[in-house]
Amino acid sequence: MVWMFRKRLTFLLVPDSSQLSRQISVRVWYLWAGLATAILLVFATFFFASAFLSGEVDEAELERLQTENQTLSGKYEDLREDLDKANIRYSQLVQKEIAIRQAFGLPEVSPEERQLGTGGPTNLTPALQSETEWLAYNTEAEVDRLLRLSAFELEKYSEMEAGLGDLKDRLDHTPSIWPARGWLQRGFGIKTDPFTGTRRLHRGLDISNNPGTPIFAPAAGRVQAVLQDRELGRSIVIEHDYGFVTRYGHLSQIDVVRGQKIERGDVIGRMGSTGRSTGPHLHYEVWCNGNILNPLDYILDEM
Repeated sequence: MVWMFRKRLTFLLVPDSSQLSRQISVRVWYLWAGLATAILLVFATFFFASAFLSGEVDEAELERLQTENQTLSGKYEDLREDLDKANIRYSQLVQKEIAIRQAFGLPEVSPEERQLGTGGPTNLTPALQSETEWLAYNTEAEVDRLLRLSAFELEKYSEMEAGLGDLKDRLDHTPSIWPARGWLQRGFGIKTDPFTGTRRLHRGLDISNNPGTPIFAPAAGRVQAVLQDRELGRSIVIEHDYGFVTRYGHLSQIDVVRGQKIERGDVIGRMGSTGRSTGPHLHYEVWCNGNILNPLDYILDEM
């Protein structure tokens, strides 16, 4: 090693002109030191240039991410506004469902049941999330909550639809219109018998009009019987389901047969004066589960 420090290299410089040649003697380690210095300078240049370019790239990427973050924040804010509107509409939908249930006497849903399964995941630690992350996380939780609530509400509407379907079927089979047009000659209750003069229960309505006036079915049902009765003359009995049965007497003509299915408003016969009658009229009775009822309690339309 000492030898390397002492060793010299001699360089002879020969000029082109008539000048004298020059001799330069340099220690070997100076050359090695210079070469090492040059190599270090080259590496240092590359290193600092790379660091500078990397910083420039990182700055551009950071600017791009900041712009993207602002754009996403704006979109999440718009989405939050849409979610607020969806919440309002959902609340209106629930109120309408409640009103329909109350109007038709359907079972109500408790507020506790409506909230079953709702709520979002636990909030992230605020120190570990940006504003955009917070917006994204809470928006996702709100969307999830609305999806679960809407699925629950859809299920309840399906139940309500089924309940209304049953109610509609019951209403379709409930006698609710006048069975004939004309004049109410005698109502339901204790009345004077025109033949005997005694007071007894008149079990229906007597509607008078011209012979041949159409008789209509007041509800859907099936013809249970077509009779020739001593008191009611030509008569019809219709079974309407849900315990309802209606009877029609004193007909001049019968337009249905036993077992025939009918709908509300179908013509089933014509007004007459057969049987025990003082003139052309329809005797109309309503029964439910074996009990005689006042037909006027069920008639909804006007004569």
